[in-house]
Amino acid sequence: MIENRNVNIITDADGKKLVLINDIRFKGKRQIDWDDVKQYLEGYVGDYYEIEENAKRIYIGNELPEEYTESESRKSLMGANAKAKANAATAIPELTQISSNPAFD
Repeated sequence: MIENRNVNIITDADGKKLVLINDIRFKGKRQIDWDDVKQYLEGYVGDYYEIEENAKRIYIGNELPEEYTESESRKSLMGANAKAKANAATAIPELTQISSNPAFD
């Protein structure tokens, strides 16, 4: 488990939960160092997180860092979108917790 993260779950005016990332860990003027993101994600491997809506537990396997950082969709990201995906890695537990309508069981 990764400690010292500044991430909160908040509720908007419509009652929907959102993840607020207060700590921008991956910064860069030009490009994101995806090797740093991959190394960061390795800190989640072996952890379980629970989806609040249905109490399902999600295991984070050792495939996550590679899949997250080396996907074709990631390779096409640039600029602010790439930075958003990189920094979303810091909120994996909270994003899992508020997820709903799972596509896979």
